[in-house]
Amino acid sequence: MQADELLVLVAGGDHRAFEDLYALVSGPVYGLVRRVVRDPAQSEEVAQEVLLETWRSAARFDPGRGSALSWILTLAHRRAVDRVRSARAAGEREQREAQRAGEPAFDQVAEEVEAGLEREWVRRCLQRLTDLQRQSVTLAYYDGYTYREVAERLSLPLGTVKTRMRDGLTRLRQCLGGAA
Repeated sequence: MQADELLVLVAGGDHRAFEDLYALVSGPVYGLVRRVVRDPAQSEEVAQEVLLETWRSAARFDPGRGSALSWILTLAHRRAVDRVRSARAAGEREQREAQRAGEPAFDQVAEEVEAGLEREWVRRCLQRLTDLQRQSVTLAYYDGYTYREVAERLSLPLGTVKTRMRDGLTRLRQCLGGAA
C-alpha cells in the first residue's frame, strides 16, 4: 500500500495502517531531521514527535495538495527547524542573562575546582613513577622537549628514555584511569 492510502486509513484511526506507514516513512523522516538537527539523540526525539503528530493530525492531510510523504516530510522539516531555533534561542538567552548579571556563561568556580582536582590527581600519579620515568615524562610533556632532547638532558641513551617514558605513561594511564 502507498503512503497516501495508509495516511487516509490512519486518519480513520487504523492502528495497523499506522504501523505500516511508520515502517514506510520513519527512515526518510529521521534522515531529513538528522540533516537539520545534526545531533543523533535530538534527531530521534524530533522524528518520534513528527510521527506522533502524523498520527494525531492525519485527518488534516489533503491528497489534492500533494503526496502523503511530502506532507509528512514538511512536518518533519518544520519541527526540526523549530528545534534548532529553540536551542539557539535558549543558548542566546543564557548568554544574555549571564552578561546582564556580569557573570560568565558557565560555572567558573566549578570549572576551577575541577581543574584543581585534576591537577592534584596527576601530581599524585606522577609521584608513583620512578625518578627516571617522572623526569622523562615531565621534561617531555611539561617542558616540551623531544625524546632525543630528554635523552641528552639526562645523559641517557635514547632507547632507555623511550622505554622509561613508555612505561611511565602506561603507569600514569592506569593511575589516572581510576580518576574517571
